[in-house]
Amino acid sequence: MNIREIFIKFSTDEQCLEYIEKMRWPDGVVRCTVCGATGAKRVERKTDSKNKRGWFYLCAEPTCRNQFSPTSGTLFHDTHLPLITWFHAIALMLNAKKGISAKQLQRDLGIGGYKTAWYLNHRIREAMKDGFLEPLGGIVEIDETYVGGKVHGKGQVVAKKQKKVVMGAVQRGGKLRLQHIPDAKIDTISGFVRATLSPDVERIMTDQHGAYRTALAPDFSDRHERVNHIIGEYARGDVTTNSIESAFSLLKRGVIGQFHKLSGKHLHRYLAEFEYRFNNRKEDDVFIATVKRLCGVKPLQFTELTSD
Repeated sequence: MNIREIFIKFSTDEQCLEYIEKMRWPDGVVRCTVCGATGAKRVERKTDSKNKRGWFYLCAEPTCRNQFSPTSGTLFHDTHLPLITWFHAIALMLNAKKGISAKQLQRDLGIGGYKTAWYLNHRIREAMKDGFLEPLGGIVEIDETYVGGKVHGKGQVVAKKQKKVVMGAVQRGGKLRLQHIPDAKIDTISGFVRATLSPDVERIMTDQHGAYRTALAPDFSDRHERVNHIIGEYARGDVTTNSIESAFSLLKRGVIGQFHKLSGKHLHRYLAEFEYRFNNRKEDDVFIATVKRLCGVKPLQFTELTSD
């Protein structure tokens, strides 16, 4: 669905709630979120609060009697924002190739405060993280890049120390992996490579960075091919790192044009967002899959997000 279709289909909170219910219980059988019993009773109630719905489910199990709704235990549980705001925020984040800032989200959706929009952004990003990542095979391009580091009036040396290192690997025609690493030393790169690549990967493309030769040895040495950017070489036949550099380009355009500055503390969530959007860019039902995904995760708490 495109943004126009999403905004039409989900124009009320009730439409969003019905959709969440279908995502949680696709067979139409409502199950208690605590004990799993079926046969829950729908109870209507009067409420003057905009944050409370006019009905809830009551578990039929005598020893449980839990009160719950389709949003219980999901990312949408106990939120003070309307569900249509959540759905529209998800649509905007999925559609923005270079990301969308909390300030822009606040303006576009009429959210009351910046902190609320910022929290909304990060909770969706957190839910986009993949728990299990399959190793990359086939032809894989690997590279590193640096994010941030601008310190006005302090010189290039100080600025470079402030930069965050991001490792990236992309399987041609396949998935992207992005990871914030502490440094670009051989041992660190080697750890990323072995956690990311399948042992039977066909070929590995990198640039001329000296650390890659050692980091890939001995397991991948016979499959390692390099291009030398220093002498102006960016492709030699099909040996190139253009795909991973294109992914980095989207990330950096997002930093420059949307976010302006990223905290190292939250960088992994931004990387999860760009990785998720890249890996699902060809999916027709990515919005549906994302809502279903959000129905199965617990919300990121504000105290966890802001704690040291």
